[in-house]
Parts: sequence; C-alpha cells; structure tokens
Amino acid sequence: MTGAPSPIAPPMAMLAELTHRCPLSCPYCSNPLELTKRDAELSTEEWCDIFRQAGALGVLHVHLSGGEPASRRDLETLVTAARDAGLYTNLITSGIGLTAARLKKLADRGLDHVQLSIQGTEQESADRFGGYKGGHTRKLEVAQWVAELGLPLTINAVMHRQNIDRLEHTIDTAVALGARRLEVATVQFQGWAAKNRTALLPTRAQVEAATRTVEAARERLAGTLVIDYVPADYYARFPKPCMGGWGKVGLVVTPSGEVKPCHAADIIKTLDFQSVRDAALADIWRESPAFNAFRGIDWMQEPCRTCDRRELDFGGCRCQAMAIAGDAAATDPACEKSPLHARLQDLTQIAEDAPTDFVYRTLNG
Repeated sequence: MTGAPSPIAPPMAMLAELTHRCPLSCPYCSNPLELTKRDAELSTEEWCDIFRQAGALGVLHVHLSGGEPASRRDLETLVTAARDAGLYTNLITSGIGLTAARLKKLADRGLDHVQLSIQGTEQESADRFGGYKGGHTRKLEVAQWVAELGLPLTINAVMHRQNIDRLEHTIDTAVALGARRLEVATVQFQGWAAKNRTALLPTRAQVEAATRTVEAARERLAGTLVIDYVPADYYARFPKPCMGGWGKVGLVVTPSGEVKPCHAADIIKTLDFQSVRDAALADIWRESPAFNAFRGIDWMQEPCRTCDRRELDFGGCRCQAMAIAGDAAATDPACEKSPLHARLQDLTQIAEDAPTDFVYRTLNG
C-alpha cells in the first residue's frame, strides 16, 4: 500500500491554516469551496499545543496562514507559542487586519518573516482581483512597516491570464518594496481557482513570455531578489514534485484541526484525514493511512512505476490527478507520458477567448 521509507523522516515545515476568514475574496484562493466557520476553528490553546507537538516532531518552519491569519485576535499569542516551540515563524498575509503597531507587537513576540500577497501593480485592477476596495494601498503600507522593522519580506504574486502581462511590473514592485524574495506563482487550479478556470487560465503565449521574463529578471537581479517561479501545469511537459513528495517534506493543519499532506488534498474523497483533536501530530504524520497512501513508489501505476523520473517528481500532483483523471493514483496529466495529457491540453483552448468575470470566494461557498 505505501512503499514508505522506515523510519519516516520528520516534516521540515508545517502550514498552519489558522482560519478561513479573510476580508479578501480572491477568485483563485486555494482554500476549499466549503470553508470552515469561526465556531469550528481550533482554540488558542489547541494551536499552542500543536506548535509544541510540531517542535517535538522536528518541524523547523511554521507558516501562519489562512484565510487571513490577522483575522485571529490571538495571533500575537500564537506567534509567541510557535517561537517558544523553537519554530521559525513566517506570517502569510494579505496585510488587511494589520496595523503598524500590531506588526511591531508580532515582531516583538518573535515573528521571523512576512510573506505579503499582492494581486497586481495598479490599485484598480489589484482591488478587483482581490475583491476588496483599498486593499492594494494597504499592502504597500504594510510592506513599508515590514521594512521599517527590519523583517525579511517575501512578495507572493499569483499570476493568471488577467495580470500575467504585468509580470515585469510585478517584479519591479517587489524590488521597490524591499523584498528579498518573490514568488511568481502561476495559478494552480484547485479550490476557488478551479471554479474560475475559464477566467484565469493564461494562454500559451503568455506563459512562454512569463518564463522569458523570469529568466531575464533572475539574471538581472542576482544578489538583489530571489525569484521562485511556479510555472503553469497545463502547458508543462513534466509535472512538478507533489509537495516535494507526498508526506515527505511538509504537512498542513486546517482551521478545524484536520491534518493533510497538502492544502488541496480534501479533493481526494477516498482518504480520511485525522484531526489533532483525536490523535497526536506525530502519530498522524507517521502512521495515518492518508499520509502513507502515496509515500514511496509502490503505489504508482504505469508509466510512473518504471519511469526514470519517478523519484524526481513522485508522479506529480495527486490532487491534479484526482481532478482531471478521477484517480488520485494516476500519473499527473501534466506529464507528457500520461495517457490523459491531451485532455489537459484541450482545457487550454478555453484561454484563447474566454469570459473574464469572476466567481469570488465567499465563506458560504
């Protein structure tokens, strides 16, 4: 069933989805369509205990995310608890809900790093993509506060058909804001992005131009800005490694306490994800059927099972295989060796002349 190595190495990082509440309504949000309500969220003490368990398990980094983590009034306490557990703390935020004073409190409590999302480079379009008026202006203010505190800053920019032509401006904006790192993340079609695929999917020409832009910027800005690039799956020859390997590098804890190998894994309905309310984090990581389902290579079908790339990309994304092939164990259709690769490429035809209206993320799904 598993082909899992023994003993299983500890995860390097944990994504702590503190809440699904968020003032933004991004149509490409990776959160599931069925969002967790506030009354089902883990309590302050439950999160503090999870951080202690993560530190004991060997986790090095905790990414405090959401939704918008600043929607939690106890965020300062959670940062303290994570730091006390020996975890490097990274706040993944839209910036909405932060003030200069609150950000300073977080820094004083031990916050190590800020990852700030931007939806665009111009106020009108950025606010439209985020579904929040005034959001872009606030993000620029937050970036300035981060710089004044001397905290390292990463800018995260999800690129899609309606903003990818402004990629060069996005890179320039990251430099101007003093970011040390930029994530150029071409939209991944899970969660709300899948619901908005026709409005978000870039064209092949846009993707090829974006790749050239990133390559040129990496050369030009070497030593100034690190650029991580997530290319478009739908135009790929080979898939990306699924989370660095399913159950290999990281884990996700949802607002209600479910523990998953990746943020989109609940699309795989054959898996049962245990909760930290019912089991220890270390036991879930090492022993749960969901984490062991796609560890190693024994679970693989052909052509993955005998492919010389099987331990490079681990068969690709299990969630994308589920979404396109209807089988989480199938070869990721992004791979040119997949019998369903043509089906994925057929979907790219919608990008040539598609509507631009969004279905915005809402708490009610």
